Amino acid sequence: MIPMQISQRKPFLWINPKRDPEVSLDTAPMAQARADWQAFEPLLERLFGTGVIDSALKAFADWSPEAKAMLLKLDSALPVAGSIKARGGFFEVLSHARELALAEGILQPTDELSRLADRLDYFENYSLHVASTGNLGLSIGLMGRALGFSVYVHMSADAKEWKKQLLRSRGASVVEYDGDYSLAVREGRLASQQDPKAYFVDDERSLRLFWGYSKAAYDLLAQLPEGISKQTPLFVTIPCGVGGAPGGIAYGLKALLGEAVHVFFAEPIEAPAVLLGMASGKGEAIKVQDVGLSGLTLADGLAVGKPSEFVCRQMGPVLSGIYTITDEALQAMQYRLHDKDGIKCEPSACAGLFLPQFLRTEPGRAYLKAHQLSPEDIYHVAWATGGDRVPTPLYDEQLQAGRAVLERRPDIFEIED
Repeated sequence: MIPMQISQRKPFLWINPKRDPEVSLDTAPMAQARADWQAFEPLLERLFGTGVIDSALKAFADWSPEAKAMLLKLDSALPVAGSIKARGGFFEVLSHARELALAEGILQPTDELSRLADRLDYFENYSLHVASTGNLGLSIGLMGRALGFSVYVHMSADAKEWKKQLLRSRGASVVEYDGDYSLAVREGRLASQQDPKAYFVDDERSLRLFWGYSKAAYDLLAQLPEGISKQTPLFVTIPCGVGGAPGGIAYGLKALLGEAVHVFFAEPIEAPAVLLGMASGKGEAIKVQDVGLSGLTLADGLAVGKPSEFVCRQMGPVLSGIYTITDEALQAMQYRLHDKDGIKCEPSACAGLFLPQFLRTEPGRAYLKAHQLSPEDIYHVAWATGGDRVPTPLYDEQLQAGRAVLERRPDIFEIED
């Protein structure tokens, strides 16, 4: 059933009725992805001077004082690409490069993967295509070009100009479309099919992306405070576009922590693609425009009209719920993060910070009651997904806009029950 709040453009918390607290998940693909990431470290060190793609976990001051902790996972400052998308994008490109090198015999199974940095001439014969609203394209472009691939990034109308310029400065080709993300995906997939040496990074369907993201669960687990349990659980909130990055991380966390973790997604009120796909049961067969929404949002990384079918299926037994949030609230939170905590994020990266407010609404209170929890029992982690590479002039403009929202609407963070 489609919640009426979606078409009403009202921020609300949807609780997933299909969640299975006792779901058993296969950890073998996660463990393999973790091992692959470790194997890639020497190559990453040679290419970028850093072998580990991870970020800090930082306390977020004075936001949810009743909680045991309010923490921010700073993928907004993830090495090299400055966004969560490097976790999946880098993994997919590195995996593809290794596969090609092994098939051609320029790399042996026992060789250290850093040797690929000596064969950039080989990868010049191959191309990568990806559709993106911004950050995935940046990740594929930066890694692909570092290895010598020709890279074509198919970008929807929502993509920011500075991300296009950065890609072009690294030698990637940017293909622009007047339509939304779904159009860019369709056209990018078709373009890659015309070239036998092309490879399409498919954000809607890629298992490599999904398992690459899942490794973040291991990273977070190593940083968490002691004391997390079913009775004092972890509540993790991740901004969501098509679903790949938050889906992979949610799967990983659930597989590792079981009933000690509850995972939520956050989406813009004009583009709640995964919420709509899961609540309706239609997956990718329904898009936000079908219920009167525009799909337009200043949160460019979340400007997606239809979800990944694969992610909707995977999240059925895993995900606790999804809430929707306004662009103005994202702007105000971006300013608050900068002003109070000195943290740089783009608007979309701020979407995960509102779960404590939604837990005070009727659906949130009912969810806590059903699990015999109170706000004081919870360790919160909000995933900040991008923003470190936003150019300073644009960032300053965004901060001014956020400050204006907060001055005009000091109650902007309050959620109606």
